[in-house]
Amino acid sequence: MMHPISLRRRQQQGGQALIEWVITNAGIILPTTFGIIFTAQLLWVWHSAIEWTRDGTRYAVTHCFQGNGENVRNYMRTHVPVNVDQTEFQGGTADIGISYYGKDPDTGVLSDFTCSGSDCSTDCIPDAVTVRVTGYQFRTFLTYLGLPPVVMPDFATTLPIESAGCDPELGSCLP
Repeated sequence: MMHPISLRRRQQQGGQALIEWVITNAGIILPTTFGIIFTAQLLWVWHSAIEWTRDGTRYAVTHCFQGNGENVRNYMRTHVPVNVDQTEFQGGTADIGISYYGKDPDTGVLSDFTCSGSDCSTDCIPDAVTVRVTGYQFRTFLTYLGLPPVVMPDFATTLPIESAGCDPELGSCLP
């Protein structure tokens, strides 16, 4: 038979172990788990934004020039990769900028492209394009905790124009 004092000690130790487990769980394990989830989501969105910018640039170099870049913007808004902040890229705070450049034949320096002909024609084919995604902030559950959002850097990709979707022999371009 167990002595009453040792039984009481055992019960106190069991209660102490429970308190220690609760403190460890609440103070270390839960915050670490949420930190890992937050970081994974942040990196997922970061990677998605990079790939989305590259995809938009690839689209721009293979489709015709439109001075306002609306064809590229429309393509990008409808082809956002799956991620936790997909709606922010489809119509939210993320801004898409498209810049076309012409190359000076003598110096090779790129400058803003201008064309006196009509958009989406074989007369107007720039030499390079840059697509930028700016103004995006990663918010997810940070706003519930009262923390400020993570301001993401601007994502930009520049590529030389491949064909701009134009066939000079046929005189037609892909919009």
